[in-house]
Amino acid sequence: MVKKTIKGIAVISISVFLLSSISGCSSKSKTQEYNKSADFWYQKITNSIAKNDLDNADSYFVSLRSEHSRSSYLPIANLMLAQAHMNNEEYLLAEYFYDEYLKQFGNASNIEYIEFMKLKASFLSIKEFYKDQKLILDTIANAQTYLGRYPDSLYQPLVETILVRLHMSQYLLHENIASLYDRTDKPEAAKIYREKNKYSPLQLSDIEAPEKSFIGSIFN
Repeated sequence: MVKKTIKGIAVISISVFLLSSISGCSSKSKTQEYNKSADFWYQKITNSIAKNDLDNADSYFVSLRSEHSRSSYLPIANLMLAQAHMNNEEYLLAEYFYDEYLKQFGNASNIEYIEFMKLKASFLSIKEFYKDQKLILDTIANAQTYLGRYPDSLYQPLVETILVRLHMSQYLLHENIASLYDRTDKPEAAKIYREKNKYSPLQLSDIEAPEKSFIGSIFN
């Protein structure tokens, strides 16, 4: 129960941080405008995205959502911003916007696609295997959940490839650490990390040395 509570607090904290960052940009980068029509804010958002001015686009979205919470522009603008941040390699913000879309506008016709895009953003945000282990484990779990939930998904091959890449990174990480302990004459420590790889769905013979930046290459 305590772990779930801590996890919940962490999720809320991240959301508050992202929303604060977006709102913070508003006070710094756009003039003080309020009480405008939904069409006004939507045009501001689209114009800012076209200029790749995502700070202002984000803040205009906050204004649209605050002043017109039932506007038909909201789901469109939400997805536009998610994709714009993906294109800008701002994957944490992209994941935030996809998550917000799922909460507010997710339904049977779009949830499979949006959950895939959120998973893709999470995967592409992994930069350093040694530092991003928690993110890797979470993304593996989310990918497995996705495949269980949508076994016939159009995106199944890509999700399976994501899983293979992540399992590969984990296997190589454990093997590298074990080799380091071998070189420093710590066989018991090396054994611990090789034991971890016994539970991997991959074997060393299945793995070729990856090229640099191989994470994102499946989407190029």
